[in-house]
Amino acid sequence: MTETRVRFLDLQAQYGELRSEIQRAVEAVFAAQAFVLGPTVAEFEAALGRYLGGAHVIGVASGTDALYLALRASGIGPGDAVVTTPYSFAASATQIARTGARPYFVDIEADSFNLDPRLAARFFGDGCRRDGAVLRAPGGEVVRAILPVHLFGRPCAIDELSALARTHGLVVIEDAAQAIGARVGGTGAYAGTVGRFGCFSFYPTKNLGGAGDGGCVVTRDAADADRIRSLARHGAEGGPYRHVALGLASRLDAVQAAVLGVKLARIDAWNAARRRHAERYDDLLTRAFGAARAVGAPALVPGHVFHQYVVRVRDRDRVRAALAADGIETQVYYPIPLHLQPCFAAYGHRAGDCPEAERASAEALALPIYPELGDVAARLVVERLARAVGEPAA
Repeated sequence: MTETRVRFLDLQAQYGELRSEIQRAVEAVFAAQAFVLGPTVAEFEAALGRYLGGAHVIGVASGTDALYLALRASGIGPGDAVVTTPYSFAASATQIARTGARPYFVDIEADSFNLDPRLAARFFGDGCRRDGAVLRAPGGEVVRAILPVHLFGRPCAIDELSALARTHGLVVIEDAAQAIGARVGGTGAYAGTVGRFGCFSFYPTKNLGGAGDGGCVVTRDAADADRIRSLARHGAEGGPYRHVALGLASRLDAVQAAVLGVKLARIDAWNAARRRHAERYDDLLTRAFGAARAVGAPALVPGHVFHQYVVRVRDRDRVRAALAADGIETQVYYPIPLHLQPCFAAYGHRAGDCPEAERASAEALALPIYPELGDVAARLVVERLARAVGEPAA
């Protein structure tokens, strides 16, 4: 076992730089004793809304709740269908099922790991049928929405998917949990602000992470924002103890908002640092493996904020074990594609239904990346990756 280790993520390094500022912000919350909603949460929501170009921001308890609330606010429920990706964190699809609707999985692009708009168009054209004004999925459900994911911080093909949604009269709900600060499409809009709703996570490992669970829903429509707030506060509306819908207790607490408010001012600088690390990895991988790489690196596309730096490696699990023995921490996102998860077994999916997602689940390996990652650490990662793969290092 080597003595030199490279951690996958070093949140302590980030906290060390912000310790005094975060402590002052949190102490102010305790001094005010306003822990649920209140001015600290409102200030953070307003600041994030300004950052995102004037959107309404509603803080909620988690990115998972954000997805559920956006689906509910879109009127999605039993008898409906939502098209999404088979390659993402489970919440992207489980929250569709939680509403009573059915997720329909459309395979991903090999190079981006994101929902393939060409296959989505084929699904709507060949897999669905028109029934008057509605589009019906193969199981008879009414297709109501597309829920794409900006996975690993790389913008998905949101322009193409939005055009498809307009053609078929569908809602777009963006899962931007891993993509805060990412710019999308030709307009340069922020990920999460193009669809009717955008959903973000503030889980501690995210590019903008809190000190626990948290998330938000983003929308440009004031009425939609009011609907989300109502659903997130037990369906309350029109006065205290008047409940118009079956809602949740899903609120971003003030301690999380205080931490996030400190960090928000750094998000662009942190994302730029992640981008520089990705460019350095790309250069190091080219030097180590040459043009015909045994390791497939992610493309350096515009707008990508590199929440994760995910390469493709044949014999991934063996390579990962060798790296671990050599002091390099890595992660696998995601070892089981969503269509093959046991919780969706009732839908009858089989291996081969989404071949690109299945291949990604077998090959994807996330290397260490975070703003404070040093040059020496990055070089060690690639050197030891080359050794693990069996190629000579530069």
